[in-house]
Amino acid sequence: MQTQAFDVVIAGGGMVGASLAVALSKLPLRTGLIEAFPFEASEQPAYDDRAIALSYGSAQILKGMGVWPEVEPVTTAIKSIHVSDRGHFGATRLNATQQKVAALGYLIQSRDYGAVLQAAMSASQVKVIQPAQLTSITETPEAMRLSVQVDGQSQAFDTRLLVACDGAGSAVREMAGISATTHDYQQYAIVANISTEKPHQHQAFERFTEQGPIALLPMSENRCSLVWTLTAENYESILALDDADFLKALGQAFGYRLGRFTRTGKRSAFALKLTEANSVIANRVAVIGNAAHALHPVAGQGLNLALRDTADLAECLAEASRTEQDVGSASVLNKYASLRKADTSRTIRYTDSLVKVFSNDQFALGHARAAGLMMVDRLPPLRQLLARQSMGMAHRVSRLGRGLPLLKD
Repeated sequence: MQTQAFDVVIAGGGMVGASLAVALSKLPLRTGLIEAFPFEASEQPAYDDRAIALSYGSAQILKGMGVWPEVEPVTTAIKSIHVSDRGHFGATRLNATQQKVAALGYLIQSRDYGAVLQAAMSASQVKVIQPAQLTSITETPEAMRLSVQVDGQSQAFDTRLLVACDGAGSAVREMAGISATTHDYQQYAIVANISTEKPHQHQAFERFTEQGPIALLPMSENRCSLVWTLTAENYESILALDDADFLKALGQAFGYRLGRFTRTGKRSAFALKLTEANSVIANRVAVIGNAAHALHPVAGQGLNLALRDTADLAECLAEASRTEQDVGSASVLNKYASLRKADTSRTIRYTDSLVKVFSNDQFALGHARAAGLMMVDRLPPLRQLLARQSMGMAHRVSRLGRGLPLLKD
């Protein structure tokens, strides 16, 4: 059986894996991408009608990758964010003008984002292998040997570096011998696209309730992307409501800052868990995205943290390529792990703390939360700190994160 050789193989062609492939396409590396489903297939879970939030920092990464001119026209800008706690006074307000940026972030439908990435890969030298399934990995002295089922046929690939990017339950992470820790929040998120009576005016809302946060993020055509967190005991009854009763229940939980909720699209729900890999590297393996850290959706940090993974890993590989190092060597991988440690830890603590502090109906804690929101709103240094975390800028900024290409002129 003939073996194809690569410098980098990415296992998983969802939004994060495809983003890494596009970032690496500018480097003189032989890059392959293994994906289980054709991108246009209805079974492809990564590229549907759900909306995804891109922080200001993620937009900068996409500029550095060279795809922002294609992404920006299909986004809706988030120009302000309103954070409140149901049943208590006090709120925190962030806006782009305060931060001297055009937008705090952007909303894009995952299908539109996927289309941009696919077009970029098609115009590059990245070899997309699909439909395909990585079945086993074997270490050799200078490469990782991959056994892959490609459209029902067994093929072998050698790669200097394998990137695990196949989700929270990553099979590739397990093949590499990396364990993961999971915490079940005992919550579910209901997601849908929602229409409102009043225009959203590019404002996003994070509304904390005793069951969990409700996020409304501005979309095109005066729609909002809804992420409604509910307890495991209650989500099924809410999900089962007809459209009229669902919209009524949502109004009662969220309030009427945007008037009545007038229409809902298709609803779906998923369990909320925190999954964290106990290492992001192994021999000739790097772990990124949900395979490294799957977060609670509060504050919309998951994809943005993953894109910072891709930016740091791509920068490490660019430097290795420039200096003719082995891209899968321990020194390159240790540098990647070191770069990601502080940002990942800080973001996990931030999201986990928000869930635990705000998903609690204790009387005294409610007043403390309200006082905290007012304090953040009125004290510019605290507001600035929260804004920078929301914008994905509260950490070391990579070359791509500064909007610069990986290859220096």
